[in-house]
Amino acid sequence: MSPLKVTLLQAAITWQNPAANLAHYAEMLTEMDGTTDLIVLPEMFTTGFTMTPAENAEPMDGPAVRWMAERSRLLDAVITGSLVIEDGGEYYNRLIWMRPDGTWATYNKRHLFTMAGEHEHYVAGRERLVVNLKGWRVCPMVCYDLRFPVWARNNAAYDLLIYTANWPDKRKYDWNILLKARAIENQCYVVGVNRVGTDANGHVYNGDSCVIDPGWKKTLFHVDGEEAVHTETLSMEHLLEVRRRLPFLTDQDDFMLNP
Repeated sequence: MSPLKVTLLQAAITWQNPAANLAHYAEMLTEMDGTTDLIVLPEMFTTGFTMTPAENAEPMDGPAVRWMAERSRLLDAVITGSLVIEDGGEYYNRLIWMRPDGTWATYNKRHLFTMAGEHEHYVAGRERLVVNLKGWRVCPMVCYDLRFPVWARNNAAYDLLIYTANWPDKRKYDWNILLKARAIENQCYVVGVNRVGTDANGHVYNGDSCVIDPGWKKTLFHVDGEEAVHTETLSMEHLLEVRRRLPFLTDQDDFMLNP
């Protein structure tokens, strides 16, 4: 199976200014045509982590979704990240998985951050998403989902776990430790993409975007404190060797998950 090239885009987000953010990302992604398979953006990448969806949501045929389709086609790569979406009169923190052919899949953030009142403004998702890319099975999640290992439990369902986030610097220790834990316990690559900068609420973000190896206690890439675009090549042969040498996924306990 061919390697998978994953690009992490760690950026400062201009508060509730989709046009400025999309223009900035387009500039950061220049000259990347055909150089990667997957581009991962932060959570709520057009607005920042806002609790005013009525003023900031867009429909599934809105400008940011159209921008993702255009960029995906031009760069010949899947683009993913979450947006504030209005659908059927409800608001969602929705991850979009946009393919170069214009088709997409979606994942609604399951675990809403109650400390910020996210559950009061958005509807929680109920289904996990696993998508195929070049033979790789990819499970994308959003920010606070990282704290709930049962939701990410790998029952031989995926090879790469992604977290797109607005995770504040004051809890960076948790972010860095939990990403490693998810990689170890699920025997998969883990990619975490966070933002940098300070939002309108005074929350500081340090980034700490990273790529975690599935089993040999390695952080393949890590960047903090600044904007960055980085592409990492993941090896399926390495992943299968990790699982062959430490076949503990087959020894998991069985249980039923009630979402």
